Amino acid sequence: MKVLKFGGSSLADAERYLRVKDICLDTHATSGAAVVLSAPKGVTNALSLLCDEASSGKDYGELFAKLNMVLFGILDDLKVTLPEFEDAALAKYIQNVLNELNQHLEGFALLRCAPESVVAKILSIGEYLSVNIFSQILTTLGTKNQIIDPAELILAEGDYLDSIADVAVSKARFSEVDSSGEVVLIMPGFVAVNAEGEKVTLGRNGSDYSAAILAACIDAECCEIWTDVDGVYNADPNQVDGAVLLDKLTYQEAMELSYFGAKVLHPKTIGPIAQHHIPCLIRNTLNPAAPGTLISNEASTKWTSVKGISHLDDMTMFNVAGPGMKGMVGMASRVFEVMSNANISISLITQSSSEYSISFCIHSKDASRAQDLLEDSFALELANNLLDPIEVRHDLAIVTLVGDGMRHSQGLAAKFFSSLAQARVNNVAIAQGSSERSISTVIESSKAKKAVKVVHQNFFSNLHAIDAFLVGCGTVGKELLDQISRQQAILLERGISLKIYGIANSRKLLLKAGGIDLSEDWSAQLNDSEQSLSVEQLQSFVMRNSLVNPVVIDCTSSSIIAELYVELMNSGFHVVTPNKKANTASYAYYQQLRETAQSTNRQFLYETTVGAGLPVIDNLQKLIYAGDELQRFEGILSGSLSFVFGKLDEGLSLSQATEIAKKNGFTEPDPRDDLSGTDVARKLLIMAREADLKLELEDIQIEPVLPSHFDSSGSIDEFMSKLPELDALYADKVNAAKEEGTVLRYVGSISKGKCVVSIQAVGEDHPLYVIKEGENALAIHSNYYQPIPYVIRGYGAGAAVTAAGVFADVLRTMPWKQDV
Repeated sequence: MKVLKFGGSSLADAERYLRVKDICLDTHATSGAAVVLSAPKGVTNALSLLCDEASSGKDYGELFAKLNMVLFGILDDLKVTLPEFEDAALAKYIQNVLNELNQHLEGFALLRCAPESVVAKILSIGEYLSVNIFSQILTTLGTKNQIIDPAELILAEGDYLDSIADVAVSKARFSEVDSSGEVVLIMPGFVAVNAEGEKVTLGRNGSDYSAAILAACIDAECCEIWTDVDGVYNADPNQVDGAVLLDKLTYQEAMELSYFGAKVLHPKTIGPIAQHHIPCLIRNTLNPAAPGTLISNEASTKWTSVKGISHLDDMTMFNVAGPGMKGMVGMASRVFEVMSNANISISLITQSSSEYSISFCIHSKDASRAQDLLEDSFALELANNLLDPIEVRHDLAIVTLVGDGMRHSQGLAAKFFSSLAQARVNNVAIAQGSSERSISTVIESSKAKKAVKVVHQNFFSNLHAIDAFLVGCGTVGKELLDQISRQQAILLERGISLKIYGIANSRKLLLKAGGIDLSEDWSAQLNDSEQSLSVEQLQSFVMRNSLVNPVVIDCTSSSIIAELYVELMNSGFHVVTPNKKANTASYAYYQQLRETAQSTNRQFLYETTVGAGLPVIDNLQKLIYAGDELQRFEGILSGSLSFVFGKLDEGLSLSQATEIAKKNGFTEPDPRDDLSGTDVARKLLIMAREADLKLELEDIQIEPVLPSHFDSSGSIDEFMSKLPELDALYADKVNAAKEEGTVLRYVGSISKGKCVVSIQAVGEDHPLYVIKEGENALAIHSNYYQPIPYVIRGYGAGAAVTAAGVFADVLRTMPWKQDV
């Protein structure tokens, strides 16, 4: 005979009851079925709330009416679906139950209290209603069935609302129950009886436990727990994308997972089935074809190491410490005796090797009572300073890694704690059992979901997450979003999940919890947004959505945004940017950025600040790290000026070349930003600082393209209309250079610790001679590369090239994964 348990979600309405009927009859036809039912969905919660409202003097009439409507609604729907369904006797039974409930509630309202002995009876009403409804369905279909009352058979002890069954005694009582399989047995879950004959409950969601007890008492061949998911996942699928369904768990693994918060199983369920070696199968009422998860002595051959990650919320940690702890026999036992006598369950224990302190975690609902009891019990030691004041930390969670195979796998603990570090989570306490079947850590509750996501990703998924926020929707920013949109599907196939969660401009901020669909009109959505950009807004969004690897991409030229980089990294964000303002601010800020990146384990990536898509910074850094030393540098660092000066070689005037460059998008919106030489000076300063030169922007000697006597004031259009005044001047310079066999190039150079930006005439033997058409080129003369320099050359102008370089930096923020 098989035991089948169905929870409230499987009994939400008449349609679900009939689906449960089909499953049960299929099983009964082959093996015989004993069915354990919970209350219809939401009924137990309603009954609990009714008790609370009545005992506090609140008006519970509306809630009572809703309960009435739900129960009779199920009958009405069954009558429609099953015309032969006899509902008269059942309707009378339900009405009598509701009348009795109302009398109890009136008593609570008068007494202003709700005795637990009576509350236990009330909370079990839903289960009794459920089995009577189901029994009538089977009777209508001509199937023999028998309701068995756990209040007559299952002996339990403990609190009225959270009792523990005595399986041995209960099994003897079941000897009179017909378990031959001839009739369908139907039993309400959640209910038992104490030694005084009073009805008690087995704790919220205790119907799983009831099913396990029944399976043990009738020696069932299997216990099937039918719920609304396909089985046991290695993490909560509601919180972790890509949670994996487990095919098998051992009893010990299931015990660990259920104890540390796995939602599918009740913590007490495993004991009876493990003791009597009864296989337990977790299956989905809404998807009965799914194989489910088998819990037995049989280990999985698919998942041989770590099986799952779970966490317990709403935990409080106590730390009992002081000089009186060390060497004092019996101090630990006194601490735990206090908790035991108060019937307070301890979830985790740690002790310092010095014996100076003992720490343990309990559920927060018991924290106030536990603190009072401890302070009373140790009043003498506290008064005489043998113990320090008892430390209590609230708002904690326990995250646990579980698996039988963990004892045979090296490096799992290191990988676990590296994952927590990646999630920027501090460990408050750590515990591991001698069985090496689980590792637990106590962390802040607010970071638990993120911790579980990162741990799951590192242990069970090959997917690398990049959670990006773009600031700046100009030419480069829009191009970057287009490139990401085109590549997202391809990246996903290669195990990279790159989502844009936020887009901001100078006025507004658009945030979307599931990521922004870049194929839609995001600019209109941004325009309609009422939020504005702030680090606090981004950090709060990341916390709410438990994002694993947040990255801010700054595609502005704003110094205000650049000043936020330190705060962003301290808040957990990587920073990727083509914005030169941060690296060319004060040298003190330049150093602070790098110190912050190192101390926070965040990436600060800015390859495109010098060479657009060219790997300039990366190559220079590698040379320096390898012990090389920069002797001299010269380069064309502006794609726009590379284009302009190349066109001068071809015979175009300065104004014509600048106009073409502007139309092609090579220059800044205001070409004066390029022609002033300041942009090149900023790039040169970054190169100098990367080579360990402690310089400021004002230390750079700049020869602008626009001579000092030229009036460059006015609007952009006015400036462009005046620019032909310089055509003759530059025509003469170009002709003079040609006579000497040279060409003009706008060059940034570093030599003997000095940085100069100037117009230079270079000959055919110079590496910058052939650079034009928007190309960048950089010649690095170092100890390793001389007399022939290390030359990096490629296009350095245009939004596409710059965006591609930024994109490459974004991909470098993917966390490194440690293999075990």
